[in-house]
Amino acid sequence: MVVLQPVTAGGTRVAHPAGAVGVIVKSPVDRQHAYRVRFTDGVEVSLQHEQLVRLADYKDAGTGAAYLQLPHEQLFDRVILRVVIGSQAYGLMGESSDIDRRGIYLPPAELHWSLAGVPEQIENEAAQEAYWELQKFLVLALKANPNVLECLYSPLVETATPLAHEILAMREAFLSQLVYQTYNGYVMSQFKKMQADIRNHGQVKWKHVMHLIRLLLAGIETLRTGVVPVHVGAHRDALLAIRAGQMPWDEVESWRRSLHREFDDAYNTTSLPPKPDYARASALLVRARQLATGAELP
Repeated sequence: MVVLQPVTAGGTRVAHPAGAVGVIVKSPVDRQHAYRVRFTDGVEVSLQHEQLVRLADYKDAGTGAAYLQLPHEQLFDRVILRVVIGSQAYGLMGESSDIDRRGIYLPPAELHWSLAGVPEQIENEAAQEAYWELQKFLVLALKANPNVLECLYSPLVETATPLAHEILAMREAFLSQLVYQTYNGYVMSQFKKMQADIRNHGQVKWKHVMHLIRLLLAGIETLRTGVVPVHVGAHRDALLAIRAGQMPWDEVESWRRSLHREFDDAYNTTSLPPKPDYARASALLVRARQLATGAELP
C-alpha cells in the first residue's frame, strides 16, 4: 500500500513521507475502522481507508490511466447501436418487467490510442443499459455469445448509425457451428448446478431455468435456419409456466433432455459453417477504427 499523506511519529516528526510504501498487517471489519500498516523500518501505524491506495492504482495514476479517461457520461454519446433485449424482446414481459438495452459504442480514436485506453463495457445500472466497445462486441459475437447475438437479431432497434447498419447487414458472418458448443455447454453446466441446488436446498430459481430452456430453443432454431430467434413464439406459455414454478422439475428435466437431443440432430445437419467469418469481422473493425478519427459519429 502507498500512504497519501505524511506519517508522523512522536508528535510532529515525519517518520514517513507521502508516497511511502507499507504492508497491511491487519485489516478492519469495515471502512469506518483503521488499517494497521507496517513500514520497512518496522514502524506500525493505524491509517484510515482514505489515507491509503493500492500500489497498482498509485502507479496507474502516474501513467495517466486515472486522469486521461473521458467522463463516463460522454462515452454514452458514442453509442452506435442500441437495441432492446430481455423479456420485452422475448415476448415474456409482465407488468413489472424492466426494459433492458444493450448495444455497441465506438470510442473516439484519440482515447483509444491514449494511455488510458477504453473500457470494454459501459453500464448505466439505473437505466438497465450496457454497451460493449466495438472490438469486444465483435469478439464475443464471433464466439457465439448468446447475449451479443441477440443484439444483432433483436427486432427492437432504437438507435443505429450507418456503421451499425453495416454490422447488422453482415450479422450472418458471426454465425457458425460454435452456437452448438456455446449454448449447449452453458446450459449443461447451469443445470448441473441447479441439480445440486435441488439436492441441497430443495429449490431453484425458476426464472433462470426458464431462460436456460429458452436458450436451448434458440440455439436449435439458429442451427436449423441460420437466424437467431429472439421472440419465443409458440413456446411462450410453456416458458411462462416454468417461470411461475407451475411445471414440475421432472417435466422440465425431461423437456431439457429432449431439447439436447434435438440440438445434437440440428448440429449434425446444420448448414452453418464450422467457424465464423473472422476476416470480414476484422475488416469491419479496421474500417471502424479509421472512421473513429473523424469528428462525426459514423
